[in-house]
Amino acid sequence: MEPEPSKQDNERSVGMAQVIPSGTNMDLTQDILDSLNVAQASEDNKKNLDDLGGTDGLASRMGLNLKTGLTDSQVEASRERYGANIFPEKPMKSFLTLFVESFNDTTLIILIIAAFVSLIVGSYEDPEKGWIEGLAILIAVLLVSTVTATNDYQKEKQFRDLEKNSEALDRCTVIRNGETLRVNPDLLVVGDVVSLKSGDGIPADGILFEGSGVKCNESALTGEPDDLKKDFFKDPFFLSSCVVTDTGTSGDAKVVCVGIGKDSQWGKIKANLTSEAANTPLQDKLEDMVELIGKGGGGAALLTFCALIAMIWLKYDGEDPWTHVIEAFIIAVTIIVVAIPEGLPLAVTISLSYSSKQMLSEGNLIRQLQACETMGNATNICTDKTGTLTENRMTIVEGFFAGKAIDQDAFETVTPSEVMKADFALNCAVNSNVFLQDKDENGKAYDRAKVVGSATEGAMVLLLRKWGIDYQASRDTYFSTSRDMQFPFNSTKKRSTVILCDYPSGDSKVKLLCKGASEVILADCTHFADESGAKQPMTEAKRKEFLDLIDQMAGRALRTLAIAHKDYKDLNAIPANYRTDPPDSSDLILDAVVGIIDPLRSDVKDAVKTAQGAGVMVRMVTGDNIITARAIAMQCGILTGTGETLTKEMYEQLKADPAKLNAMLPNVACIEGPVYRNLTPAQADLVLERVQVMARSSPDDKYLMVTRLNGHGLPANQKEWETLHPGRNYESEKDLFLPGYKDEWKASRPNGGQVVGVTGDGTNDAPALKASDVGLSMGITGTKVAQNASDVVITDDKFSSIVRAILWGRSVYDNIRRFLQFQLTVNVVALALVFIGSVAGFPPPLNAVMMLWVNLIMDTMGALALGTEKPTAALLLRQPYLRDSALVSKPMWRNILFQSAYQLILLLVLLFEGTAMFGDKFLRGDYCMNWKLSNGDKSYDLTAIGSLDVIEQYNGVGVVGDDLSAQPYYTGNETGDGTTCSDFYRVCGSENNGECYQDNFASNYDTGFKSACLDNCAKTDYDYTHFTIIFNAFVWCQIFNEFNARQIKNDPNILSGIMQSKMFLLVIIVTVLFQIFVVEVGGDWVRTTHIEFNYWAWSVLFGAGSIPVGLLMRLCPIWNEEDEDSFFGYIMPS
Repeated sequence: MEPEPSKQDNERSVGMAQVIPSGTNMDLTQDILDSLNVAQASEDNKKNLDDLGGTDGLASRMGLNLKTGLTDSQVEASRERYGANIFPEKPMKSFLTLFVESFNDTTLIILIIAAFVSLIVGSYEDPEKGWIEGLAILIAVLLVSTVTATNDYQKEKQFRDLEKNSEALDRCTVIRNGETLRVNPDLLVVGDVVSLKSGDGIPADGILFEGSGVKCNESALTGEPDDLKKDFFKDPFFLSSCVVTDTGTSGDAKVVCVGIGKDSQWGKIKANLTSEAANTPLQDKLEDMVELIGKGGGGAALLTFCALIAMIWLKYDGEDPWTHVIEAFIIAVTIIVVAIPEGLPLAVTISLSYSSKQMLSEGNLIRQLQACETMGNATNICTDKTGTLTENRMTIVEGFFAGKAIDQDAFETVTPSEVMKADFALNCAVNSNVFLQDKDENGKAYDRAKVVGSATEGAMVLLLRKWGIDYQASRDTYFSTSRDMQFPFNSTKKRSTVILCDYPSGDSKVKLLCKGASEVILADCTHFADESGAKQPMTEAKRKEFLDLIDQMAGRALRTLAIAHKDYKDLNAIPANYRTDPPDSSDLILDAVVGIIDPLRSDVKDAVKTAQGAGVMVRMVTGDNIITARAIAMQCGILTGTGETLTKEMYEQLKADPAKLNAMLPNVACIEGPVYRNLTPAQADLVLERVQVMARSSPDDKYLMVTRLNGHGLPANQKEWETLHPGRNYESEKDLFLPGYKDEWKASRPNGGQVVGVTGDGTNDAPALKASDVGLSMGITGTKVAQNASDVVITDDKFSSIVRAILWGRSVYDNIRRFLQFQLTVNVVALALVFIGSVAGFPPPLNAVMMLWVNLIMDTMGALALGTEKPTAALLLRQPYLRDSALVSKPMWRNILFQSAYQLILLLVLLFEGTAMFGDKFLRGDYCMNWKLSNGDKSYDLTAIGSLDVIEQYNGVGVVGDDLSAQPYYTGNETGDGTTCSDFYRVCGSENNGECYQDNFASNYDTGFKSACLDNCAKTDYDYTHFTIIFNAFVWCQIFNEFNARQIKNDPNILSGIMQSKMFLLVIIVTVLFQIFVVEVGGDWVRTTHIEFNYWAWSVLFGAGSIPVGLLMRLCPIWNEEDEDSFFGYIMPS
């Protein structure tokens, strides 16, 4: 056990606090400051500090008054000399770095290699145009990599912006010009006097000069898990990024800053410790789906490759095999690129990025991205009352003072007597750490003094100000940190206490001042002060009178607080261990009981109703007594129906009859914390079916409720259970104590646990926040410990902001499903079309460059269009989804199958009958318009190709008949004697002979004519009309299907809210413009050609057919509703 600080030790701290030096900081170099702040060297640092004359000498060199802090001019001078409290950051990866890293994708590498091979082979065989396809693929890959790098850059930038937004909301307490201010930590300078309370984060490296029994947790910086005690003689050094966990017997700890920004210990290592963005659970789930779809795409690619290889001999008679193998390989790899839906995780990133920015403007600062999506399926919200459901503007409106009750009507005009002011006013002023701030950081006056600290204590000091009492003057007069003891609010004892060891009034030199929960304090009172201030015995009748008064105020939704004191003649009369264990639980004298009103927030009733309508159980967890808690829960609509109230007294009577108790538990709507913590796990599960209010709760009670709901942190084995319950027998008692154990919990919940959101503002709330699925800390009243433990910071402390977080979370989830529905349709159609076309003997209807363009439409542009849809109120009309519910619902599968069937049928008709549909104005496939002879003198028997039934010969001469000798350009004979390859020109002509060849030669695969006589078609002019129309119709189908994808259920109104979806409209416009460009300008690069207006019109019309198909599929009775088992919410009791 550490020795207690002596009185002389404590007096030294006060001496330092009162020093008013007159030195200068010109000789206080950065090297000297660094010598006080060497990592892991507190003994050497202390020696160097002593060499400077201790904190007194340091303050003298700084010209610092430790009592009043720096002046404005000193602040500017210090900032000029030592810099600002801004921490260095690890440089962001440059766009170029991310661009290079994007090529680490295996499929892209394979595609690049194949493209280079195609480029080289093509250039060798046809120097004029053979290189085009390979280069086009490389350009397309370059575009895909650019988009990938851009998305990665935006993702990293978003993650950093998230950190900066969080830091921008930080505030710390600093003393300057004799005033206590709240400023952003970035504004701190060397020499600033900072006041730190339990739960505060340490904003800069500093040296303690006032405070006793202070402890800090430095695990964030040093890895030391245990709290470390700070004192003036061994280790007074505070480190930035760490947390004050206990202020001991002081209201706060005061430190002087000596290391800021890059010169602090945290700053020296932070540049290398920047966190990396982690995947969210939904991203992980989608990446599993990406892998599954990728395997399916790989199978399709393999089948297509095999079909294309077979065509080398079935169609091309084995000619130019390597050229065809390269083409087949490129098509197969491209199919894999298209099949792998990289856009799914990207869609999550885009949607989360967009949503988190919008949520910040609506009061939600997202610290962990997964919280955004998780909140959408929250089934429970365990919320505090003060500041979340209420305005946190507490005001004392009635009470009992010095033996006299004053109601709300009289209280407004009452003139307090000196007796009323006496111990009550002293208790309010001294037994608190709160202060009032009248101006903001810019010097603008507040309409109402801002309370910095506990709102309850704020109500008390505001009353003192109203009565004309200077609370700060009372503190300065009566309280000394060196002499007196201060014990902040203890959630177990439900009170805070101050011991004044040299009270300058009357015969009693030691005064204990205590305030806390009214009925708890009242139980420890043996006397009360009457109207004259005299001590009167607390009879049972008087105690009942006070209890009735407390119940009446609680019934009016007032928070009640009791103020009491105890006098000792001197220090010899007080228990010797008073410094560590104040004697505040017996023989108290009641001075007052006050009723404090904290008005409900104006929007809380509607917000609670909305959450309940969304299937979310709202549970209020508060420290108020059960009558107050029930009244407030009824006011704001949390308490629904007519459930039972289970108090500690009722539980003590019922626990002897377990059957009767268990029969009551499922109908309990209000319960007290001390009751809940004594239930068995099975009994707690019964209560959690219905309970909506937990009163008189401790942070441990909140933690037990959360872990029982979601199963987080439960003991997984006997060893963990015994660690949690020392001295208990696991085999015989494992089912008797909360929170239970993992196996038992899982067995009772086949569908898994609840998704729980928890609000918290205090240091003790950190365990519950960590155990929750989404921890929601308060931005205004929350401690740094609570905020660090949370996933979301509610910047305005409003419950309605939590409901908006649910709305945005559901929007993210549905946006991902919209994109998934759209992308799966594109995948199915594209892969099926290429495979069927290849098996049917066509060149791939969608070539590699076309498919890469489609991939761009699917992934990046589709994610942008469908991932940024704004939420609608209708999202809060459904129940939350199960944790493991399928991403693709039955209605979505129906939509995917209908759209895929329509598009595939349409495109196959165009593939096989497209030429006939458009009057045979072009031929099927990408056919050669102009064949050139490779060896005109070579002998070749044309009769080998069979009968040529030329009805109307090309080149303007028409002859009917099968006789070759009758053809106008034929000069040989039917037996082939003297026939050469050049006779092809005599049959089909030397120009525009492609159609003649297609009709009369191309279907005879076994003759070897093409390989013997003609150049490869790839080296000559193409007519791409047929496949251009197919490609155009396919893309227009996707454009119109994006409108269908906006609705994932049965709503036929696909244009609902379209004018608010500006990003969607922008993406559609950009896609259309790029499609026009690709078709009209792509040429040999994309293998497209200019098409007539009527072909454009038909392409758009074919695509628009997706709209009526979308309407019909939503009217189809098949799979038109989601499985009821997909949902997991509550129907509110009524």
